[in-house]
Amino acid sequence: MKRKTCKKKTPLEYKDRIYRTLQQSGLVSSFVRMVETDLQILASVKVEDEALRLVSEFRLQIEEYIRKNPYFVDSLIPLPLDQSAPLIVREMLAAGRRSGVGPMAAVAGAIAEGVGRGLQSLGVEELIVENGGDIFLARKKQSTVAVFAGDSPLSNKIGIRLEPEQMPCGVCCSSGSVGHSLSFGHADAVVVVAASTALADAAATRLGNEVQHEPGSVEKALKIAGDIQDISGVLIVQGERLGAWGAIELERL
Repeated sequence: MKRKTCKKKTPLEYKDRIYRTLQQSGLVSSFVRMVETDLQILASVKVEDEALRLVSEFRLQIEEYIRKNPYFVDSLIPLPLDQSAPLIVREMLAAGRRSGVGPMAAVAGAIAEGVGRGLQSLGVEELIVENGGDIFLARKKQSTVAVFAGDSPLSNKIGIRLEPEQMPCGVCCSSGSVGHSLSFGHADAVVVVAASTALADAAATRLGNEVQHEPGSVEKALKIAGDIQDISGVLIVQGERLGAWGAIELERL
C-alpha cells in the first residue's frame, strides 16, 4: 500500500517528527510502526500489542481492496461508494467524495480513528492516536493541539482548543511547504477538525490544494470549507496570514 499519492503534505512530519517530544498530555506513549504507518498513541496504559493487531488488520483490508481495485490507490478524484468494501475503505471513499479528492487522502486519518475506536472497545477510555500528524482525539478534559506551520512566524504560536464534549474527533493537517508528500497548494498549514478523522484528513488535503500565492486564495479555501458537509472548523496558516472558519477556538501559545 503506497502512502498517499493524493497531494498532501503533513506539517507534523518535519524533522523526524520531533514534535512528538513536545506533547504534554499526562498519558503514556506507545509507538507502532508498520511499513508507511507510523503511530504514536498516548493512553493511560501501554497499548503496543493491541494497536499493532489493529493496524495489521486495517492495512490488510485496505491492501486487499487495492489488489482488487488498483485504481483506488492512485486516484486523485473521488471514486464511487462501494457498499461491499470493508468499513475502513467505505469511510475513505465517503470522505473523498465529500471533500472532492481521491480516497487515499483519508488513509492516515482513517487508520488513526480505526485504531482509536478499536482501543476504546477494549476499555481504553482516554487516548490520542497520531498518525503522521493526523490525530484521533478522545479525552475527558480540555485539550489544546498546537499547530506547526514550518517557517511561518505563527508556527507553534497557535493552538486549537477542544472541549470534552467535542470529542472524540479528528484533527488533521495538510501543508504545501513542509513534508515530502505531493501537494498542489502553498499553505504552511491547513488544519481541519471534524467528528470523522478520515473526513478531516481528506478535507485538509482539499483545502490545502486551494491555497496558492495569489491574493484571495485563503478566503477562497475558507469559502469551500463551508461547502464540505460535517467538518466543524478550519484553520489556515500561510506565512504571516491566518484564516479560520467554523466552530474553532484558537489559543495563543
